[in-house]
Amino acid sequence: MKKLLSMVAVVVLTALSGCTDSSRPGPGLVWSDEFDGSGPVDERSWNVATGNKEFDGWGNEELQYYTKDSLVRDGDGHLAITAAKADPGAELPCWNGKNCEYTSGRITSEDKVSMQNGRVEVRMKVPAGTGLWPAFWMLGSGVDEWPNGGEIDVMEWVGNETKTVYGTLHGPGYSDDAGVQGEVELPADLSDDFHVFAVQKSPERIQWQVDGRTFFEMTPEKLPEGKKWVFERPFYLLFNLAVGGPWPGSPIEETKFPTTLLVDYVRIYN
Repeated sequence: MKKLLSMVAVVVLTALSGCTDSSRPGPGLVWSDEFDGSGPVDERSWNVATGNKEFDGWGNEELQYYTKDSLVRDGDGHLAITAAKADPGAELPCWNGKNCEYTSGRITSEDKVSMQNGRVEVRMKVPAGTGLWPAFWMLGSGVDEWPNGGEIDVMEWVGNETKTVYGTLHGPGYSDDAGVQGEVELPADLSDDFHVFAVQKSPERIQWQVDGRTFFEMTPEKLPEGKKWVFERPFYLLFNLAVGGPWPGSPIEETKFPTTLLVDYVRIYN
């Protein structure tokens, strides 16, 4: 999950419905979290990230401090990740030497759940507002130094671009601003309803979809010349709701807090 990137595909979809039905899992399901019940996330599947300063603003000069309390199963079948203004005087060290002004949540499935080939999809409803940066993404397992293990951003959304979804690859020599990215413009504001975001991953091919329609595809041949394809390995999952950073910018007075990213489910199919 990185800031503004090189665009290689831009698609405008004009016929997508505003809502995708939350159907039961189909054939080939190998793992899912439907986020039923209430309380903390299932620690058999998820790790909860905390902090900011010790992770250098999570690599993007982000303004939120991740806390366990910002993540909860809401009792209505959702994971709720809430970004809020921090309590005045709270000790929340930020990368910039100040206390973070916001709190939010981030979870990963590292060492617990991963996928090498198959389909991963998530149904979620994103919050709108300048400075908000919700994302669902994947990192290559077993490689410590980013981006050598690869990063697949299934969906990113900046809260002041209400109709645009981004999908991105990061790898050695094509990361940060040089990441390879596609985007799709939807006919309606994404924050108005739930949508399904997915990646279909097969040997030497990755496809991005929104509500069942492909908007971006990458193969080794489409990488910048001389760059290495590093995506033939297991990838684990990440959800987060970031605040601030160079790409979405800082929140403005009109940005509403608290605000919540709702995740209905995440599923992996073979």
